[in-house]
Amino acid sequence: MQKYDYLIVGAGLYGSVFAQRAKSAGKKVLVIDKRPNIAGNVYTEEIEGIEVHKYGAHIFHTNNKTVWEYVNRFAEFNRFTNSPVANYRGELYSLPFNMYTFNKMWGVVTPQEAMQKIEEQKKQAGITEPANLEEQAISLVGTDIYEKLIKGYTEKQWGRPCRELPAFIIKRLPVRFTFDNNYFNALYQGIPMGGYTKMVERMLEGVEVQLNVNYLDDREKWQLMAEKIIYTGPIDAYFDFCLGYLEYRSVRFETEILDIPNFQGNAAVNYTDNETPWTRIIEHKWFDFHDQPRTVISREYSSEWKPGDEPYYPVNDEKNGALYEAYRKLSEKEEHMIFGGRLGEYKYYDMDAVIASALSLAEREL
Repeated sequence: MQKYDYLIVGAGLYGSVFAQRAKSAGKKVLVIDKRPNIAGNVYTEEIEGIEVHKYGAHIFHTNNKTVWEYVNRFAEFNRFTNSPVANYRGELYSLPFNMYTFNKMWGVVTPQEAMQKIEEQKKQAGITEPANLEEQAISLVGTDIYEKLIKGYTEKQWGRPCRELPAFIIKRLPVRFTFDNNYFNALYQGIPMGGYTKMVERMLEGVEVQLNVNYLDDREKWQLMAEKIIYTGPIDAYFDFCLGYLEYRSVRFETEILDIPNFQGNAAVNYTDNETPWTRIIEHKWFDFHDQPRTVISREYSSEWKPGDEPYYPVNDEKNGALYEAYRKLSEKEEHMIFGGRLGEYKYYDMDAVIASALSLAEREL
């Protein structure tokens, strides 16, 4: 019999925000997740007194004041600013691309000289209307920076030549003709003190949560338990992949505890050459200004997703877009079901956009 107003499949950010809002509105809510922990991909666990981002680095940033005020109800955020470093065969460059990068690459000292250099290289490459990622990148930052700092990293990350990737992937890349090392153009930025898991725990206070439960293994049982279901798992898995598999990129992490206090002096270092097998190394203690005697690092390796792997980044090309649209039309026929979040909507979501989307759903529903 129906015991709940809402069953929420997935205890990541989308599901947890909706659960919190529904509980506040007096609804009876159950959250289930197939993992042994809450918080989805923002899950952090303490190792050596350091909050380790188990599923990759998550840096909260937003210009949305409503979202910022909402998350600050559940966590206090530190002042972390994302300023990654690029390592190209031992040469270190500032990210995002800014005057430090241009000076190191070309010896230029003024914004005008940097712009001139980029314009020259764009003309030499004969680019007017960028048709793919390679051409888009060269038109933004020139051939030298593309070859050293974009090409190898991007091809490792996506497993495809840059010429075969759509131009829009690189359009969000910040390029600055100032000495500003802050990667995000965001008014609000930081990491929750004590980690993301604690933040999500506070969101789910008073909400019934069951872990190690796979909704798809016994969906008929779960469907009888609630008036409505918020499903945040992969949309193609919900339909037993009847139209085919949506493609993702997956990520594998090798995490090490090192008996030194400082491995690389920065939270994130990207390895932008083709030869280094990992895309970046994260040193977790620098997300939270720690001074422990030891450190924890994670090497990230990008790979093509296959069934059984963790899906990370949707491959938003034409083919997958059409397949998702076909699944979305199927989902509209599912009564009492709402599909949401990164996997439910097959969409690359920043954290603040996921939260905004869940808050918006809660407003409509409740």
